[in-house]
Amino acid sequence: MARRKKDVAPTDGPVLPAGLIEQLAAGVRTPEDFYAVFRQCQKALTERVLQAELTHHLGYPPGEARGPDGKARNGTTPKTVLTETGVLPLDIPWDRQSTFTPQFVPKGVRRLPGFDESVIALYARGLTVRELQAYLEERYQVPVSPDLISTVTAEVFEELTAWQGRPLEPVYVAVAFDALRVKIRDEGVVRNKAVYLALGVHPDGRKEVLGLWIAQTEGAAFWHRVFSELQGRGVQDILVALIDGLAGLPEALHTVFPQTQIHRCVVHLVRQSLRYVSWTDRKAVAALLRPIYTAASEPLARAALTAMAASPYAARYPDIVPLWDRHWEGLAPALQYPPEIRRVLYTTNAIESLNSALRKPLKARGHFPNDDATLKLLYLALRNIQQQWKAQPAKEWRAALPHLKLLFGARLPDPL
Repeated sequence: MARRKKDVAPTDGPVLPAGLIEQLAAGVRTPEDFYAVFRQCQKALTERVLQAELTHHLGYPPGEARGPDGKARNGTTPKTVLTETGVLPLDIPWDRQSTFTPQFVPKGVRRLPGFDESVIALYARGLTVRELQAYLEERYQVPVSPDLISTVTAEVFEELTAWQGRPLEPVYVAVAFDALRVKIRDEGVVRNKAVYLALGVHPDGRKEVLGLWIAQTEGAAFWHRVFSELQGRGVQDILVALIDGLAGLPEALHTVFPQTQIHRCVVHLVRQSLRYVSWTDRKAVAALLRPIYTAASEPLARAALTAMAASPYAARYPDIVPLWDRHWEGLAPALQYPPEIRRVLYTTNAIESLNSALRKPLKARGHFPNDDATLKLLYLALRNIQQQWKAQPAKEWRAALPHLKLLFGARLPDPL
């Protein structure tokens, strides 16, 4: 049985006549021929739009009498612009009184929007300014200065500033705080600075990066400024904060959001424990640690930690049990939750995958000349990452929502 042909949806915009297409395709034999015809069409269509703009401005078409105001055409001026497909030489029409202001190719513009978007997209993937310069010169066969690339990428600062100060939701079920170490030049010295991320989860399970901060000095004062900023942007309550032993964070958080429960990130705690363990013992030690954070209650978790302390691995790796003792206060609240909520809190794949995706462009850069260059690249990378996130939350959030509502009551609003 023959397959039915699928109906082709009509394309938006004007439809080119079939005869014109046949004429254009008649001389195309190679990709080079196609590109040459495409460039001719692009130039002719652009100049035709500019001529139509001038006709609208003057009030009469070419060849007819002038209007009462005496405005007249005055030939063309050559101009070269950069587009996403290459260099485009144009003949820009003008009038004698120099009152015509083209909108399609504005005055003073040497780069059409597609070119800037291509530069920003490549920059967001970790290419340095010099690498971008070499690529663009090879691609467009025209000299491109590093200052031009910096000017193009600097255009995102206005968008970055608006994003960093945008209003936030009043309540977040959980916010994970984590840090990336980035080499940044500061006063002539390359320093290993911390860039902090806040990943929030809405009551309906949607994820959102709340902000980026570069810490000059980490501590309670720094975190108090961060939480005061979040509060000023509309955040009224954070139910659970997931942290990784960041200095000064608990004290500052309870100053601004006193009801927030602080939880130690289990994934980071296990990873930090296994850092002391040889490769041959990792599987056995991980098996002993698992009953601690998966226990049904805090007493059972404490018994599992006691069993770990009595094992021969505790003597071989004496730093592991004291590590869990030090962070027990941040681990114990989660042990009182039902499995549905724990599964949500322990699922830190979101923050881990976010960090992993951000490290890819960071590795290609080595170090950054200043803080602004760091924030610019990370924001562009975040913009690409968030476009890939699913609009629908994971099924674990839907299962945990009734338990969260029971535990937090009126503090948790109903999802829309």
